[in-house]
Amino acid sequence: MLDRELKDTYMLLLMAKDGGSPQKEGSLKIEISVTDVNDNQPVFTEKSYNISISDTHHKSSPVFVLSATDLDSGQNGNVTYYLHRNTNKYARKHFKLKSKSGEIFLNNNFLSNKESKYQLYIEARDGGKPSLSSTTILIINIINNQNNAPTINIDFVSPLTKTSTAISEGSKIGSFIAYVMVIDTDSGRNGQIKCNIHHKMFQLSNMGSKEYKILVKEPLDRETIDHYIVSIVCHDMGSPPLKTKKQFSVKVTDVNDVEPHFTKETFQFLTYENQKVDFPIGFINATDPDLGDGGQLTYSIINDNNNDNIPFQLTKYGFISTSQPIDREVKDIYNLQVLVKDNGMPSLNNTANILIEILDKNDNAPYFIFPNNDPYNLDVHYHPHSKKDITILKATDKDTGNNAFLTYGILRSNDKNLFTVNSHTGVLSFSRTVYQNDAGTYELQFTVKDGGTPVQSATTAIILTLFVSNDTSPMLTTVHSQSGNNLNMTWIIIIVAAAVILSVAVVVSITMCVFKCINHINNSPTTKDNPKFLSQTEMRQILYQTNNPVAITQNAEEIFNRNLQSINPKSPYYPEMEQSANGWKFATTHRRLPSLPQNYNKDMVEDRAEQKCYNDSIITANNLNGTLPSHKEQNRGWSDGDITHQVSGISEYSNYHPNIPPTPKCKQEQETYLEPV
Repeated sequence: MLDRELKDTYMLLLMAKDGGSPQKEGSLKIEISVTDVNDNQPVFTEKSYNISISDTHHKSSPVFVLSATDLDSGQNGNVTYYLHRNTNKYARKHFKLKSKSGEIFLNNNFLSNKESKYQLYIEARDGGKPSLSSTTILIINIINNQNNAPTINIDFVSPLTKTSTAISEGSKIGSFIAYVMVIDTDSGRNGQIKCNIHHKMFQLSNMGSKEYKILVKEPLDRETIDHYIVSIVCHDMGSPPLKTKKQFSVKVTDVNDVEPHFTKETFQFLTYENQKVDFPIGFINATDPDLGDGGQLTYSIINDNNNDNIPFQLTKYGFISTSQPIDREVKDIYNLQVLVKDNGMPSLNNTANILIEILDKNDNAPYFIFPNNDPYNLDVHYHPHSKKDITILKATDKDTGNNAFLTYGILRSNDKNLFTVNSHTGVLSFSRTVYQNDAGTYELQFTVKDGGTPVQSATTAIILTLFVSNDTSPMLTTVHSQSGNNLNMTWIIIIVAAAVILSVAVVVSITMCVFKCINHINNSPTTKDNPKFLSQTEMRQILYQTNNPVAITQNAEEIFNRNLQSINPKSPYYPEMEQSANGWKFATTHRRLPSLPQNYNKDMVEDRAEQKCYNDSIITANNLNGTLPSHKEQNRGWSDGDITHQVSGISEYSNYHPNIPPTPKCKQEQETYLEPV
């Protein structure tokens, strides 16, 4: 009977011989291998094992290594190890078996109050089919020679997980959070426990034998810290002492205890007028650190005056927009108060200010406030001493800035270029010298424009009647409005009357003086035989030839004294002149001359300006009848020889005296002395 376990190979030699002579033979080696049949079960080295280990045995080191052999080969001899079903659950809890190697390891640390001896039934199986097995018993004895660390168990009042709890931020100091139980089965000092909690917000209170409670130590504020990590440390009194540390987290739940807070005390916004409804203005923002409904905010405008005409609306989310068109000219700044409240219970609120400034658009045209009628009647009396300014146009614009920057101008009826208006001040004035032929009625049209975009404008008309006078009396300008004016006519009449009376008195006084001078000359010796003097008729013709001013200078006295030597009393050339002891007198005769050409007025104006350049004092008679005055000073008389005004068109009546030295010139104008031809 073959037994592979005894011998698995056989070697044979097969011989073959023939019958020849000599006999020949051959051989063949044959090897026979016996294949295995799973006819052997695994066999442990011992039927049972009894070992002892310390309760401090480390889990990484094997407690014991089992070994079983199988004489079969291949899979039939491949042995694996298993815990037999007879092994109880306590042994299975503390030990584990590696099936390939047969190593047994600790699964959990031992507790001193549990089993001190464990029986493990180990089964060894081969890989044959069917497999064969065998069983052995492993007895493990636990030697208790360790000090066990305490075990901490925590039961929370409001647990979230096994290691976390929740507590309201409104919890009072001393509020109960969790129950703590500590387990240590050691005896003696090894079983005596002391626990501590080191935290500024929580404290541990001892309830007796290895029992504690966790309490609130300080007020909680979720907005400051919303969760805490707390550690409990317990240690026994052994030597060395063993300690256990356990952590848990505390989540602080929210209470609506914080009012909303605006990011600004005053929110300022700018917007243009005339915007469409729902045009966005801006956004206001407030914060609330509370959670849930306590952090949900709602905004509204406080309307203390119950004024429903506020042209703005505020959504509950803080967006400001227009609720109706805005007119800056009605109101340009809006001061509003906004309320924000949370949705907590109870609800908390806060207020802030909103300032909205309305920017201008050029939506208003300027308008004239003077003249206030269209057309407006204006009478202007002009004389040579009049100022150029006539009146001031005044306009206004309800807009602001460049939209209200006004410029004035003349549109029409200024063909003669007689008038001009200051584009900025609105002053209407004469643009040039006014002549007699400028008198008449002018229908002037004026415009005023603002500086906005697009440009707005307005027009008005003034019917200006111009009266031109060469009279030397002060200018009198009378303004008549169709609607009347508010000037006090009584005072005007009084002032005009006083001016007229004063003018008449001055004219009469001058006339009397001239008559006296002429009479004095008439009574003087005749100068008939002296060809150097003019006759009375020729003298008068020259004196009254023009309405221009006549100037008498002190320098003419020397010239007069030279000629006086040749004058005989009762001169036939000057029958109206007479010489008195104190000086010469002149008689004056008034005569109105025929009108001069129109361009002569211009010469008069220019001559007046040129008279100012004389170095000596000049006395000017400036009236339309052209009288010659007389003047006496310290028994010294001025005569017609003092006449210095050169009149255009009368040169045939005047030349220079050969014995008289020339007098100073000014602007090509020579002081002249009248001599007979």
